[in-house]
Amino acid sequence: MEGNRTLLTEFVLRGITDRPELQVPLFLVFFFIYVITMVGNLGLIFLIWKDPHLHTPMYLFLGNLAFTDSCTSSSVTPKMLMSFVNKNDMISLGECSAQYYFFCFSATTEIFLLVAMAYDRYVAICNPLHYTIVMSKRLCTVLISMSYIIGFLNPAVLIGLLSRLTFCRSNIIDHFYCEILPLYTISCTDPSLNALVTFIIASSIQISTSVTIVVSYGRVLFAVLNMKSKSGRKKAFFTCSAHLLSVSLFYGTLLFMYVSPGSGPGKTQDKMYSLFYTVVIPLLNPFIYSLRNKEVLGALKRIIK
Repeated sequence: MEGNRTLLTEFVLRGITDRPELQVPLFLVFFFIYVITMVGNLGLIFLIWKDPHLHTPMYLFLGNLAFTDSCTSSSVTPKMLMSFVNKNDMISLGECSAQYYFFCFSATTEIFLLVAMAYDRYVAICNPLHYTIVMSKRLCTVLISMSYIIGFLNPAVLIGLLSRLTFCRSNIIDHFYCEILPLYTISCTDPSLNALVTFIIASSIQISTSVTIVVSYGRVLFAVLNMKSKSGRKKAFFTCSAHLLSVSLFYGTLLFMYVSPGSGPGKTQDKMYSLFYTVVIPLLNPFIYSLRNKEVLGALKRIIK
């Protein structure tokens, strides 16, 4: 008890929509998306592991990216599917914290893997003669390990600060998963400190890494435009365009969600942003990197044969 107010420990996830006639169609749509997402990402991981031709730094990063996409989708979509079936989908504060932790862990790790992939392309195109020396197994291991370590620490800070909040008014979370910003709106404790720390961490990570990626690809673009070989220029441009598309989709939605001016826990469009980077991007990534990639398609043909 806090005064005469009962502290809440269970919440109701409102979901995407309250309209009953849309529950079954949405369940089928998102179930299909989830199956395709898991098949695409886990299939890409298996392909990279199985084919020796794909045992290179670029595909090592790509395999880990597929793993984080699988984690992102799995941390959100199963609970969302349950909300379409159950009218009042209850979730405890502990489960809520765990769901947000695993989502934030995979999303943060993905951000730094995208930075590592940008650096890999920079070295491959701007310093091709030194590529095997610079992108050694040791450096790749360090880059991947640091991505997971930062991914582990970032949500730990936010979840730790969440313990200072109490909830006593409403137990309805107006979202389809336990996003931390909507939780602030139903807190009885002043969430200003939590919101400030969330903004500082999110903006620091996203802006610093996005600047690094822009600088890397800026130098890559300059090098590509100065290539004398037309075929080499086309191949380099194609490889980097897939990376840039994935980066643009992921960073664009996160920047609008956490860092854009006026962003906050009460914006209706935040649901759409969240849906995009938790469901749509993990679905698209394996196909963005694979459909027109001759090495991946060649590996798939060899596995099938």
